Amino acid sequence: MSQPTTARTRFAPSPTGYLHVGAARTALFAWLVARQNNGSFVLRIEDTDQKRQVEGAEQHIIASLQALGLDYDEGPDKPSDYGPYRQSERLNQYKKWAESLLAAGRAYADPYTPRQINSFREQAQVERKPFLFRNHRPTNPPEWDGSMPLRFKSEPKPYKWHDEVMGSLSTGPEVIDDFIIIKSDGFPTYNFAHIIDDYEMAISHVIRGQEFIASVPNYLNLYEALKLSVPIMATMPPILGPDGKKKLSKRDGAKDLLDYLADGYLPEALVSFIATLGWNDGTTQELFTKRELIEKFSLKGIGKGGAVFDESRLRWVNGRFIRQIPLDELYQKAVGYLPEKASEQDDSYNKAVLGCLQERLKYFSEIVELSLFFYEDLPVDISLIANHKKLKKYETETLIKLLEKAHERLANLEPFNLETISSALNQLLADTEEKPVVLFSLIRIAITQAPASPGLAETISILGKTAVLRRINQQIEALKV
Repeated sequence: MSQPTTARTRFAPSPTGYLHVGAARTALFAWLVARQNNGSFVLRIEDTDQKRQVEGAEQHIIASLQALGLDYDEGPDKPSDYGPYRQSERLNQYKKWAESLLAAGRAYADPYTPRQINSFREQAQVERKPFLFRNHRPTNPPEWDGSMPLRFKSEPKPYKWHDEVMGSLSTGPEVIDDFIIIKSDGFPTYNFAHIIDDYEMAISHVIRGQEFIASVPNYLNLYEALKLSVPIMATMPPILGPDGKKKLSKRDGAKDLLDYLADGYLPEALVSFIATLGWNDGTTQELFTKRELIEKFSLKGIGKGGAVFDESRLRWVNGRFIRQIPLDELYQKAVGYLPEKASEQDDSYNKAVLGCLQERLKYFSEIVELSLFFYEDLPVDISLIANHKKLKKYETETLIKLLEKAHERLANLEPFNLETISSALNQLLADTEEKPVVLFSLIRIAITQAPASPGLAETISILGKTAVLRRINQQIEALKV
């Protein structure tokens, strides 16, 4: 098989669950390397651990990549000359390579039971020595018939290698050990299969998490035994939880990528956020389009330390992307997140509501909470005034008089539009000699029954005169009780 001269990268997840932020970052970086070099991005499903497979996980991974716009050129559903792309469909290839190692004296059948191996390990602990299986190689191993595990016979030696992220690395021979390459169920281990796959699929760059770095010396030993060239390696530092002390877990917010999308996070915002988890282009730029990432990304720009996952920053990034969307496009993306009663309004009204929310919107699923008062009269909540830092200091009669003046001014306003409403509100400030934080907060609470809302004039303009006057009256009546 001829080796290509362009970059070929791969994303090789196991179908054991959903796609989370860490795996998505690995996929993104591999995708970027391929795209900026006019190469190929390959999706390979590493399903050799049959017991841990989760039904539907492969489809979920594919759906997640598609949703993020990380299009792959080859994969289970995009066959090419380098396939098949599921490891469970490549068992003959692994067997062929394993038999070549057997013939060369670099593999042997492992005759030991798990109980025997555990006793070797316990003895090493007693002797305060590291457990190495190579110290217990059978003198005359049985012929391998597939019923026993097949182990690689290592040749311990020191290694030095270059990692595109971690730099120059080295180890001594003491870390090299014999490891299983084919299990007794006939399936290969990751340690063996990925090396065969990467070679046969002509992968030029291997981008993966830091948890594999301790195994690289064993991989290098196997590459030599198979007489294969070593691809470019790039090790990703971990993504840490919000406290910056441990690897991000589900408890810390490492949730399904599709859940973020369902919550109304934009794919382009997620891509930008994920890209900057541990990488920067040497500038202060914080938001990147895909085009910019393809132009600017470099493996050398990835830091060696862990990147902290900060969901509040993700919300900020998403909000910034939302504010860049033209209103017509925003409406198409977000209309499904509006309250149920939005169906009773026309598109122009709903679009005006979204336009009013756009500056403070962080993700689409919060639209219902932020916009509900635009679609129905909410119950009067006296606590909003009672707990307001400024309004709670005022006598009830004073608050009623302020609302009555606002009602009178707005009732007589013609035409009732944004310009005249803004002018009327400013005139009310002058007439009442109140500060905006008092007068405007009082009117806002009366017409929205919410602790916060978009600009007051814009809100009044969208609600319309009838609804605004009715709600001010409802607030006045509630204050009188």
